Order: sequence, then C-alpha cells, then structure tokens
Amino acid sequence: MADIVIINPRFDISFWGLEHCMPLFGKQANLPVACLGLLAALVPDHHQVTLIDENVEDIDFGRLARADLVCLTGMSVQGRRLIEILDKVRTLRVMTAVGGPMATVEPEALEGLADVIFIGEADETWPEFLRDWERGCHQSSYKQLDKTEVERLPLPRIDLLKTDRYMFGSLQISRGCPFTCEFCDIIVTFGRKPRLKTSEQVLAELDSFREAGLNIVFVVDDNLIGNKKAIKSILREIVRWQQENAYPLTLFTEASLDLAEDEELMELMGLANFQSVFIGIETPNEDSLRETKKLQNVRPKAGTLLERVHRIQQNGIDVWCGMIVGFDHDDPSIFEIMPKFLADARISAALIGLLHAIPTTPLYDRLKREGRLNDDEDSEVYGTNVIPLGMSREELRDGFIEVMQACYGADAYFQRLDSLYMDGGFKYVVHGLPYWSQQRLAWAKRCFFNYVKFGAIAARLLALVKDKALRARYRRQLAGVVRRRWHEPHILFIYGIKVAMHYHYSELAQALSQVDEKTGAMPDAGRSFSRAKRAVEEQAAA
Repeated sequence: MADIVIINPRFDISFWGLEHCMPLFGKQANLPVACLGLLAALVPDHHQVTLIDENVEDIDFGRLARADLVCLTGMSVQGRRLIEILDKVRTLRVMTAVGGPMATVEPEALEGLADVIFIGEADETWPEFLRDWERGCHQSSYKQLDKTEVERLPLPRIDLLKTDRYMFGSLQISRGCPFTCEFCDIIVTFGRKPRLKTSEQVLAELDSFREAGLNIVFVVDDNLIGNKKAIKSILREIVRWQQENAYPLTLFTEASLDLAEDEELMELMGLANFQSVFIGIETPNEDSLRETKKLQNVRPKAGTLLERVHRIQQNGIDVWCGMIVGFDHDDPSIFEIMPKFLADARISAALIGLLHAIPTTPLYDRLKREGRLNDDEDSEVYGTNVIPLGMSREELRDGFIEVMQACYGADAYFQRLDSLYMDGGFKYVVHGLPYWSQQRLAWAKRCFFNYVKFGAIAARLLALVKDKALRARYRRQLAGVVRRRWHEPHILFIYGIKVAMHYHYSELAQALSQVDEKTGAMPDAGRSFSRAKRAVEEQAAA
C-alpha cells in the first residue's frame, strides 16, 4: 500500500474566487476543482489517498515528507504557487508528479521540477502510471492520445474533500466545446466534440453532493450545451431527480450564448433549477467577435447580444458573463462602451479581463508570428502578454483599470442589480412551479431557511464591512429589497449574496488603482482579474 497525496495549490485572490466575501458566508473557498475527487477515485483501493486543497487548508510539508508520492494538479493561473510547492517537495526527496492545464499548455515551464509529468487528459494515463510505478517501470512523461470516454469514469471521491469549508460543490457533466474561439485552450485539451456522462453518473454525483451538505453546485463544463440533444435528455432526468427530492440542489453553469435560441433548452434548465449561467459574451464589439472567431455571438437572425441576454433572463435564468478588452479591433472607446453594455444587459456579475494569449492556442501562435507577445517582465507591468494593435500598452492597462472601477463602483453595480431584481421583477423558474402546492411542508421549510440565511448574510455583512459609506449603502440596498420583495425569501437570499459579492469586487477594483509609480506595473489585483477569466476556462481541466 502506498501513501499518495494529491494537492491543489492556492489561487491568487481573483474575481472568481470571491475571497473577500467568503467570511460573510462562513466558508474558506468558493469550490473545489472538479478533478480532485476524480483523481482520488482513479487510484486503486489498496493505496491510501489524501486530498489537500491549499485554498481551504495549509500544506503540512512534514506530512508530505512521509508520503510515497506527492502529486500536484493546477491551472496556469496557479503556476507560481505550483512551482514553489514542487521546489519545496523536491528538497524532501519525495517522488513527485504534476498534471493539469498548466502541464498541458506550458510543459516547458515545469521541466525538471517533477519526476513525472502528465500532458492532456489523464483519466487513463494516471492509472497506467500507478500500475507502472507498482512494477517499478514508470515513465517520466505520460500523454494520453485518445480522448477519455467520460461515461466510464468512476464516482468522484467527494468524501475525501473537506466539504464543510466550501460554498459550492463542483460537478462535470461534459467535456469539449464545438466552437473555435481563438483565445481559448479548451478545445486543445478536450477537443471540439462534446462527450457527456450518462444520466446515471450525473444523478449519482447529485446524490453525493446532497449527502455531503453541498446544496449549491457549479457544473464546471466549459459549455454545458455543446451537444444540445444529449444534454436535454440528462436535464430531463435532473428535473425528475429534483422533484422526487423536493429540489435540494441549486445549480449554475457555463454555456454559450446560443442558449437563447433554444426555448426548450432554457425551459429544461429552469425546471432543473439552474438559476445562473456564465456566458462568454467577451465584447459588444462585433468586429472583435469575428476577429476572435466567436461567431456564435454574431448571429443577426438570432437577435442582438442584448436581445439574447434578455431572452435568457426572461426564462428565469440569471446571466453572469465574461468580458475581454484588448482585441485587435478594440480602441480606447471600448472602455466607455463596455460599462453601458453591461448596464443595458442588466448583468451585475461581469468577469472582465485583459486579452491573454495562452500557449497552444491559435491566438498565441498568431501573435508569436506577428511579434506581438510581451516578455515575462512586460507581462507583469501591463497585466497581459498581448501587445495590443488599436492602442498602446499603457492605454490598454489604464483603460482596463478605468473600466473595472466604472463597472464596480457601488452606483453602477447596484443599478445593474436593481434593474433586474427590483425594476424587472426577475423570478427564478423553480419558485413559481405548481409543484409546490403538493409539497407544502417542503416549501415552508425552504422559505424559512431562506429567511434565516438572508438574515445571517445581512448581519455579517453589516458587522464586518468597516467602510462606513459602503456599509450604509449595503444597509440601504438590503432594506430596499426587503420592502419590495419581503414575501419572496429565495429572492432575499440571492440578493443578499449579490450584495456581499459587491464587497469582494469593490475591494479588488479599489486595489487596481495602486499602479506602481516608478515602474508603472499593474497591481496584483489587476493581473488577478485577467487570470480569473482564464481560470473559468480551465476549471474543468484541472
């Protein structure tokens, strides 16, 4: 029996991590990366496996010194910390292995740091390595040539995670995306043909989250609706499971904007209690969308960007989005256009980042040919490795800071939030179902606990926020939603979460103003916003 430790390194503070508001929810991190439990499940039963997520616990290097094998998985955005851990473990003379998105797209950055490296998907090569290792004939590098048949994957070992420290669970239903966005590395790792788990696998994972007490689950698929026909049959089974169990789980996910073109799909997602969807809108500049081959967002017959966003919202699904500045067709006017677009779209949570060229992507190859990649030092200064075409690097950096501060000032953020939840009277599908007339006790319990959770968030928020003006604004927002929607406790709870989220965004946006006066370097917070966009893209692949 071998003692195997699998580690996920700490993330930098970022938009996606919600680190500043986790204490308001009594949690230490938003969610575990989806691969941790799966990697553990792929280890034969005769070995002992320990999972360490540095985002919810410190690494005990003394413990690692006693292990037979220390494995790390990580995204490019975790690269600095991943390398630090590998360097330290090497001094312990313990065997090491590394895989995940960074090892796949930047293997040269990890060369010589680990005994074994895994490139690409590792669902087959990880068990293969373990068999080789037991026989004493393992290789130093493993590259899985064929795409994983995900319907054969085991149930992830959620029981090995410290689930009480996370706000959300993480579930993967499919891999792959049919689109060809120039900046995205997902199709490099997972391919363009979506592969889906079976309904039985998905329901088993939902059962495990319910048993673990994780009542909100992020479906980390890079595009849940890449194969619309296949996902509809799974959604019908999720609807049945939710109704048989009185809707115990709230779900949210990522999808492409063509969701707005399929009424049946939106209806099924609402009935399955998908309450939010993260969509890569990227930019309101159609020339930039064509440039980056985001052609699914440029379909005149399907309606404008705004019309499609509103259509999804009208179907009871809240829209979050990813936005990017720095495309070749962007000029400084984009920094005024983007805040207005988000206001008109009524999207409160917009992950805005600088365009970044990830190795192995078509964007990286093109910019390398054109000599438009910053070196490492300039990337630190300007927050991205991309040299823009329509403006100077200084204009891009300063404009990014400007647009972030404009979008996450309290007035702008709450105008977007209230235009949807107050003026628009937004409602989630599940709370208006006739189903609850036959589940009165379950409905009463649901309402009671939503009132309690709203009260807890509001009390913590007003107690922990030290800025008097911001605290007064939060008090006013919370009082406003109580006056107008007091009879909808589920709306109160979600609105309370969104007020708390503003505190996180506000802290990061404020830190953006701290550009180094001597070097002009982008503050860490700015690079974190940009990296957060990449973290969303890489989430499932870790």
